[in-house]
Amino acid sequence: MTQQYKLDSAHSSVGFAVRHMMFAKVRGRFGAFRGTIALDPEKLDRSSVEVEIDAASIDTGTPDRDNHLRSADFFDAEQFPKLTFKSTRIEHQGGDRYAVHGTLAIRGVERDITLDAEYGGLAKDPWGNERALFTATGSLDRREYGLKWNQALEAGGVLVGERVELELEVQAVNAAATKAA
Repeated sequence: MTQQYKLDSAHSSVGFAVRHMMFAKVRGRFGAFRGTIALDPEKLDRSSVEVEIDAASIDTGTPDRDNHLRSADFFDAEQFPKLTFKSTRIEHQGGDRYAVHGTLAIRGVERDITLDAEYGGLAKDPWGNERALFTATGSLDRREYGLKWNQALEAGGVLVGERVELELEVQAVNAAATKAA
């Protein structure tokens, strides 16, 4: 039976990594997001997930870079304030592993993406709330979403890599049984 869980953004993270100057990785995260999981703990492939991320909440630890990422060169956060993900199906891969297929929208461009997820199970927090735990990873080509800005390097190559690696840590709280902390 499906139960509604709400993402706990205080105990979850939406992170990414991308190559800088062809060899180093820059890591960042989005600080503001919300979402729900319709979870069937007995048969996870009957579950679904929807997430909304505030584009302007991007944080790489460097304010000038973050402002550039918010600009029309990248996320164009003023015109496209939200990134969204909506699952279309979930496939059991064996053990606690799942493939979460869905549609990711960035800058108004929707593309199919598959996240490799691991279900960490259910746990009770100190206040008696039931939490569902997940880790997920994936990757995308940023150019497919209109994030095409780049700069050629004098020694060859480009400043910003095309592949973006996604890193998600998720705690979701059973919405029906949430107790005050």
